[in-house]
Amino acid sequence: MFADFIKAFGLIFIAEMGDKTQILAMAFATRYKVKSVLMGIFFGALLNHGLAVLLGSYLCRFIPVETLQMIAGFAFVGFALWTLKIEEDDEEEEKKRMSFGPVLTVAMAFFIGELGDKTQLTAITLSAEASYPLLILMGSVSAMIVTGGLGIFVGRKLGNRIPEFAIKLLAASIFMIFGVTKLFATVPSEYLNPVYVIIFFLVVGIISFIRIKTIFRIRSQEKSKYMKVSKTLYDYYKKLNDDIEQLCPGKNYCGECNEDRCIVGYTRSLINQVESHSEDILKCENIKNDEELLNKINNDRRDDVIEALITTIKILNVNGIEDKDRIRLNVIRKNLEKILFHMSIEEFHSFNKYIDALRELDNKISAKIEKYIENNN
Repeated sequence: MFADFIKAFGLIFIAEMGDKTQILAMAFATRYKVKSVLMGIFFGALLNHGLAVLLGSYLCRFIPVETLQMIAGFAFVGFALWTLKIEEDDEEEEKKRMSFGPVLTVAMAFFIGELGDKTQLTAITLSAEASYPLLILMGSVSAMIVTGGLGIFVGRKLGNRIPEFAIKLLAASIFMIFGVTKLFATVPSEYLNPVYVIIFFLVVGIISFIRIKTIFRIRSQEKSKYMKVSKTLYDYYKKLNDDIEQLCPGKNYCGECNEDRCIVGYTRSLINQVESHSEDILKCENIKNDEELLNKINNDRRDDVIEALITTIKILNVNGIEDKDRIRLNVIRKNLEKILFHMSIEEFHSFNKYIDALRELDNKISAKIEKYIENNN
């Protein structure tokens, strides 16, 4: 009875390791509470895999079990090749999903992301030959939640030290073993002669080779892009650090430096975290809104503050920044805005929307920033 649950859990777990939906869970966890993300995964997977199990359980009424098992064998081989596919990012689609509440946003993302995906097709395949389809559903949904939670945990603890390619290769190998084993057990003996077997493995081998070669090529391109982005960011961070140093009124004004209580010191600490690629995000609840300090910096160093804000906006416009660095940079941006306007803009969705919001605070500064950014792009 529980064999169906274990089988579904194991195969879906393998399929989801390193998949785009697991990476999506990591990304959502940087924006929402982990509890909300896991609830969203549960509802999205329940609806998606529920439809799959319903479809699969009805198939067995019209198609012989032996035929379904043979189809399942070919399906698992297909899933193995599918696992080696490069996932494409759809930024526009993700932005649309972000406009709903946390649980609904995550649920929609996982429901849409799994439509027609190998995990949904795996659920259909398993339920078609299962004695207890409900246990297939329970196993598949449980696996989705566990892989999502594991992805969030590993992503936070290990970052990018576990290569996605290795996970893909392992998952593809396991699917291939399941598929080939099932085919040898169900395909009629007259089709298991050496010629057909050699042709089968030759076709599968060629497709696998092409896909693995494509993965290596794209990884090489991404590495070059990453190096270019890293160089750009390094220059920006150095410039931003120099800009922030200009804002500090010095010990003659403050006495002994208390970085946990000063908006400039806190901002400087955030930049140091970005440059050192720290996993933790510095939070400071002790910052005082020292109006006298803000006014002094604004009066003496206003142009330096504007220059630091321009540098920060330029960094936020760079593609490829990690989420944790983007969070820190937005805090830095807000700190600089507080110095200039004694208030800050809550979100930075895009440069154009930011400029529109900035115009409401100060039309001259917004025009200066817009002109500088456009002239230096």
